Amino acid sequence: MSTRATIRFATREEGVPFDKHPESWHAQFYNHYDGYPEGLGVEIAESFTNYRKVEGWEVEALDIVHGDIEFLYYVWQCHGKSEPWISIFETRQWDDIEGECIFVGTPDMLLKRYADEQIEDEEFLCNNCECSETERDICTN
Repeated sequence: MSTRATIRFATREEGVPFDKHPESWHAQFYNHYDGYPEGLGVEIAESFTNYRKVEGWEVEALDIVHGDIEFLYYVWQCHGKSEPWISIFETRQWDDIEGECIFVGTPDMLLKRYADEQIEDEEFLCNNCECSETERDICTN
């Protein structure tokens, strides 16, 4: 069975928390297989940390919302900030497209949580990042 996901790219905005859905996003993609954090989440994070190519995404119109996704990803970026942030929401298929936020953090934090065995010897940017205490608490829990 497929684990479907939607990936949205949004701009980081002052006062908008990463664990909430933004009102708008700039690009949206659909991924039919392996949409769980240990699969797609790791691929997205590795595309930033190791310049790994991501394959299998379908470009979607901004107003399309699949009703059968299990995960919804936001990649937050902003000019002048080199480190993107990623939010992952686990949805209840056909029930609740909003879902529950299960992860907020940088690509390095995502790898540390969902691919720890693959990268146990690497240094993580979060150890020296300039995130707030609240953001640091979110990513270390």
